Amino acid sequence: MKKSHLSLSSETLCFVVEEFGKHGLVDNAVEIFNKSEVFNCEKSVALYNSLLFALCEVKLFHGAYALIRRMVRKGVVPDKRTYMILVNAWCSSGKLREAQEFLQEMSDKGFNPPVRGRDLLIQGLLNAGYLESAKQMVNKMIKQGFLPDIETFNSLIETICKSGEVEFCVDMYYNACRLGLCVDINTYKILIPAVSKIGMIDEAFRLLNNLVEDGHKPFPSLYAPIIKGMFRRGQFDDAFCFFSEMKIKGHPPNRPVYTMLITMCGRGGKFVEAANYLVEMTEIGLTPISRCFDMVTDGLKNCGKHDLAQKIEQLEVSIRSV
Repeated sequence: MKKSHLSLSSETLCFVVEEFGKHGLVDNAVEIFNKSEVFNCEKSVALYNSLLFALCEVKLFHGAYALIRRMVRKGVVPDKRTYMILVNAWCSSGKLREAQEFLQEMSDKGFNPPVRGRDLLIQGLLNAGYLESAKQMVNKMIKQGFLPDIETFNSLIETICKSGEVEFCVDMYYNACRLGLCVDINTYKILIPAVSKIGMIDEAFRLLNNLVEDGHKPFPSLYAPIIKGMFRRGQFDDAFCFFSEMKIKGHPPNRPVYTMLITMCGRGGKFVEAANYLVEMTEIGLTPISRCFDMVTDGLKNCGKHDLAQKIEQLEVSIRSV
């Protein structure tokens, strides 16, 4: 590579190195790294991480270890991503023991990761798709009285909920809270929609109450799934009352919430209530979608509410003509 006055940002050079790694061109990645000064770019921790990523992509773990030793010799302090890259690579290869040994070795050298080693291992297992192993590790931690950090905990319950084991996540939430885990709004954003979707409405209300006690104001994305779950169980009156309460105690409902309300009312034959929500929407400056108007007017006509149907049609015309 010839001397050049070309300057590249660190971000650009990191991107190039990682792209070479993704395509198996690790020799090119190493060459770019070694000649970074040509591009007036220092060998920062970010650039070391990019080459580490490239080496791990092709499973050159000995080269990765050599790079970390070089990194330490040059006085470059590893950051969270340094650890995550290698731990993820070990875990994706099914080598949990090697990942644990690496974290212990770095700790013995005085380089402790910015997050705890167990959390890195759990994240690595999740990223590699080893859900059962991650669950076992967290269960073992909780039984021993230890807790993952909140970011790791949320990642775990989100992945488990997507796999369908929602009740497992709810139990883990309560066990972790008893041990003193301070959950955040993201925890509730994962759990409340998940339990509502499978019909655990009482549990959804308990979680929502916990959220409020923690000082949070319910977002539409949190109370809408509960309302939808109540509709699915035929609890229309309870859903209407709860929605009225949330308009006062929660963040204002948005267009998707009203669209869901109108749609669910239509499916349940509650066309007068659907019409009321259509009007309410427009009064607060939200424009209903055409499908909602069509469903409500057709439903009203079919149940003999022709005057109200005509008013809804006139409302749609007035909105469209603006």
